[in-house]
Amino acid sequence: MEKKLFMQKAIELAIENVHNGGGPFGAVITRNNEIIATGVNRVTAQHDPTAHAEVCAIRNACEELNTFDLSGCEIYTSCEPCPMCLGAIYWAHLDKIYYGCNKHDAAKAGFDDSFIYKELDLPQNERSKMMEELLPEEATRTFQAWQEQADKTPY
Repeated sequence: MEKKLFMQKAIELAIENVHNGGGPFGAVITRNNEIIATGVNRVTAQHDPTAHAEVCAIRNACEELNTFDLSGCEIYTSCEPCPMCLGAIYWAHLDKIYYGCNKHDAAKAGFDDSFIYKELDLPQNERSKMMEELLPEEATRTFQAWQEQADKTPY
């Protein structure tokens, strides 16, 4: 399939999802020019703020391929990924991102994530969500256990 057809599929999924009570976002993951998985925004339907189209597509692709590493795959999404989805895309090791609308188009439609980017630029003590470190010495034992584990799967 051609890139434009994959993007068209992501857009069609987004529009169909709106008609099914979901958000206006769709995503397609491909490998070797074939669709591996799709996802749509199910935030309100599943009562899950992480159920963005890209995250759902990543979850579906990982299940389909039985791996957490989507190297060799590409994602087509109807809109530029938000910070959470962008993080998920990087963690999943997708090779390339294609998107339709940009974050400014999303903001005009009521999906403005610029506040997150602004928050990340602030020092921790100036953010609207306060953060406090607790038990750091005890918590480092988790990393010690990881480093000592001989049969771990790095990711």
